[in-house]
Amino acid sequence: MVVVPPSASRLDAIESPTLEIRNITKTYPGGTQALRGVSLSLRAGVVHGLVGANGAGKSTLIKIISGAERPTTGEMVWLGSSTDWRRPADAQSAGVAVVHQQSPVVPALSVLENVYLGNEATGLWKPQERVTRFAALCERVSFVINPHTIVAELSVGDRQMVSILRALAQDPELILLDEPTASISPAERAGVLGAARSLAAAGVAVVFVSHFLNEVMQICDEVSVLRDGELVDEFDRDGMSVERMVEGIVGSRLHAIEATKPKHDVGDVILDVRGLQSTSMNSAVSLQVRRGEIVGIAGLLGSGRTSLLKAIFGADRRVAGEVVVNGQSLAASPRAAVNGGVAFVPEDRMSQGLIGDWEIWRNTSLADSRELSRRFRFLDVARERLLANRARRELGIVAPSVDTAVKDLSGGNAQKVVFAKWIYKTHHVLLLDEPTAGVDVAGKADLIKLIRDLAERGIGVLVVLSEFEELLSLVDRVVVLRHGAIEMEFPADAVSVADLTASVGGLA
Repeated sequence: MVVVPPSASRLDAIESPTLEIRNITKTYPGGTQALRGVSLSLRAGVVHGLVGANGAGKSTLIKIISGAERPTTGEMVWLGSSTDWRRPADAQSAGVAVVHQQSPVVPALSVLENVYLGNEATGLWKPQERVTRFAALCERVSFVINPHTIVAELSVGDRQMVSILRALAQDPELILLDEPTASISPAERAGVLGAARSLAAAGVAVVFVSHFLNEVMQICDEVSVLRDGELVDEFDRDGMSVERMVEGIVGSRLHAIEATKPKHDVGDVILDVRGLQSTSMNSAVSLQVRRGEIVGIAGLLGSGRTSLLKAIFGADRRVAGEVVVNGQSLAASPRAAVNGGVAFVPEDRMSQGLIGDWEIWRNTSLADSRELSRRFRFLDVARERLLANRARRELGIVAPSVDTAVKDLSGGNAQKVVFAKWIYKTHHVLLLDEPTAGVDVAGKADLIKLIRDLAERGIGVLVVLSEFEELLSLVDRVVVLRHGAIEMEFPADAVSVADLTASVGGLA
């Protein structure tokens, strides 16, 4: 499907905005400032693109517009009147609809039942009237489907279209499409993009949030760029270019982290992933990591980064393929992975990597209980505490003592405890999922040095990092993952942050 943006003459005819956002800020408890004085104007008949790196503030802004969050300061003007939505139902009643990346559909119900689920306006309709109105909705977005099909039988892309139909059934003035194409195939994306353009053509104001810059270029009439919670650039189609979007997304951070990687030798293949596919992966993936090599995975949310790491670690049921570590084929289970020398630092450290209410010393020994046990498998508390004190000293964990609960540590110090859980046990491969997320600058520097030190010992490292300048400053080689498949790979010193940003966004 070729999606054609509207002509400039039609845009010129559009007058007052559907929603005007004036100097919105959002500060969370603890001082994190997610938005800093953002102002936007969203107009009927216009597809407004919203782009920015992870953590730029896009999701927070969407939550505020949809009533899921309230701004700290600022004003929203809806159809000419100041408004203060306190909950999602208020925004929905006013005429705001949201389509999220993960479609909130009910698999056991039919398409028709999902589209009108919770829609009180349909209560007096006769069954045939619902089908007739449903057909009219489908026609508006050029989508053909049997209304009686059970949603569980649909592809991910068709489920996303069902979510769009449900939003459209609310007769919205404004529809928010939050990463609607992140988890669907390229063929299915065309339908979603076409639907967005059709909605705008019918006079609906559309906000399109996407990391895929080629999609933004294809369907958006105007674009706003967020970086670190601020609106740093905005332009219409005449001023739109990939270079301008990339520059706005990464900004001066291009020079913020110098590539100070020490030169080091790499050895034989230590991790060999052969045609691996799991229940949460769409495609089979093959890759290799050598001893002492740090390989980065670059991809957008929904590209399959975390799914790949979990599949290698055996946390997802394997559908096909093989994982070979140090010459040994591993069974598909975390126990087999750990026994085979694989360590995994997950993205969500507090729920997946640590036990928050436990002390540092008990968390440090979580992955090493067998070696730290005495006879009859009773843990040797004295040895556990010795190990924790060693980690506290060598990793620079800032805490009053090893008796401190990890939930009371800063992000960087908590992450060091996750690393400590693994590094004193013999292992060959280290899988890292966003290891510096939620960590301050000083903590990031410590963690990057630690990862480099581990590679120097001959450990193979496979790491996911969303901050591309940080990724390129750390790794030896980059693998680009898009829609669950490896698209390309190259030496880290042969690519720039701008090139990598364009590549993961489908523009290279």
